[in-house]
Amino acid sequence: MQTVAKRNVSPDPDESLFDSGLLDSFALTDLVSGLEAEFGITIPDRDLNPRKFDSINRIVEYLENQG
Repeated sequence: MQTVAKRNVSPDPDESLFDSGLLDSFALTDLVSGLEAEFGITIPDRDLNPRKFDSINRIVEYLENQG
């Protein structure tokens, strides 16, 4: 998260990354690119919804459902 947010942070797993200002719509694409590179997956454009990546827990849930 530090690379995308460009801040040294440790958000609560359920904290909204968008409401807290850690992510915005521009950073979402960077986050998705990083997830794709790290986990060797392709995230379809239809899934580029901030709600799916709103918190650490939602990101983990999304990744777990990709297998």
